[in-house]
Amino acid sequence: MVVDVIFLAPYALLLLRIIIAIIFFSSGKSHMQNPEERGKSIGMSPAATTVLGAVELIAAISIAFGLAAQIGAAIIMMVMLGAMQKKIMVWKTGFYEEKGYGWHYDLLLFAGAFVILVTGGGLLVIF
Repeated sequence: MVVDVIFLAPYALLLLRIIIAIIFFSSGKSHMQNPEERGKSIGMSPAATTVLGAVELIAAISIAFGLAAQIGAAIIMMVMLGAMQKKIMVWKTGFYEEKGYGWHYDLLLFAGAFVILVTGGGLLVIF
């Protein structure tokens, strides 16, 4: 190891939790505020889009505040598996896309949530 910075790991995990929470809070809020438009863009009904938004909001709050952060991370992982399944199997989207987004972004968020799940999430976790 070039520099021993392992003491920063809990802070890095907290930062990861905050970043993922911001992303999913924003996405969930957008799904809930405009379910018709968002639903069309992702191929879901407005009701299903609203439920997805609520799930994303709950998971984001869970991860951000460390309230059952591992459960919130598992929920995010399931959401990302669904997003990747739709992009790969239904829309036939490549890993990177010239137009729009590939599923590399979804995979990165899945991996971040997996890190939170297996580590417990770092600092300021209640349970």
